[in-house]
Amino acid sequence: MLNRRYLRIKVYQSLYAYWQSDGTSASRIEKELFLSIERTFDLYVGLLMLFGEMRRLAEQRIEERLKKHLPTADDLNASRRFVDNAVLVTLSESPRLQAEADKRRVSWVGHNEMLSKLYKQFETSEAYKAYMALPVASLKQDQAIILDLFLEHIANYEQLHDHYEAKSIYWLEDLDLACTLVKRTIEEVRPSEGDLSLSDLRRDPAEENAFVSNLYRRSIDQGEEHEAAIAVKASNWESDRIAVTDMILMKMALTEAREFPEIPVKVTLNEYIEVAKAYSTPKSKNFINGILDKLFAEMKESGQIRKVGRGLLES
Repeated sequence: MLNRRYLRIKVYQSLYAYWQSDGTSASRIEKELFLSIERTFDLYVGLLMLFGEMRRLAEQRIEERLKKHLPTADDLNASRRFVDNAVLVTLSESPRLQAEADKRRVSWVGHNEMLSKLYKQFETSEAYKAYMALPVASLKQDQAIILDLFLEHIANYEQLHDHYEAKSIYWLEDLDLACTLVKRTIEEVRPSEGDLSLSDLRRDPAEENAFVSNLYRRSIDQGEEHEAAIAVKASNWESDRIAVTDMILMKMALTEAREFPEIPVKVTLNEYIEVAKAYSTPKSKNFINGILDKLFAEMKESGQIRKVGRGLLES
């Protein structure tokens, strides 16, 4: 299942689009919401496919050195340590990953120049040189260099950012989540077990989809009611003077507190404060905390908020 904060951010973006447009169809935006979530998994698969490309380029580099007119001893005995890295081999030869890439039509064909620059950047790094100079590389060291390749080079590669920015206006949030999934996949690679598990792609989306759909739809349904309640508590502010982002996040938080009895109120409050730090003004954290704290207390007393199971936890 995807991180709930990421899903909240996706719903927030869709609600922002809905409330900032005139006469836009809520159902059309909801459809786009689910497509955007699925695109994150396309991004995840694409990032994983880059390891195969890096291995291909490393193989190509070894062959080029062998074909030199006057190859040196180093050229003739070029190390295959990186090419034969057990973690890299598992990532690059995964039938499950290839099948997923084919299904999603994810490919790096046509981007050889960009990928070659990325590989050369990695090949000249101190971490790569140190790895290649090891007398013997352990599985832990194999994994460490692949993590370095990803975290220090792939994830921060500016041309790759440009590539994804051209595809989606939400590429930064999508990339952050996809990178988290890739990092977890690298850490979970077990060459002795054969193929990758890709557990994130074989998830049951039912609970995830229900959370997203209910939060989106009910936030719209209860929007006017919650805006009026917020305006009463924000006595020193006219509702139209409250930042749009703050208003949307507070309406979402009130909806979540009412509609999801298994989520503790404190979790909901903390989550929306964290989202506000990234998407709203510097003063939003305290403002949202103050308003929601008052409204949550009243709604619990009136019975609008009812919690069960884990939702009863307050700490």
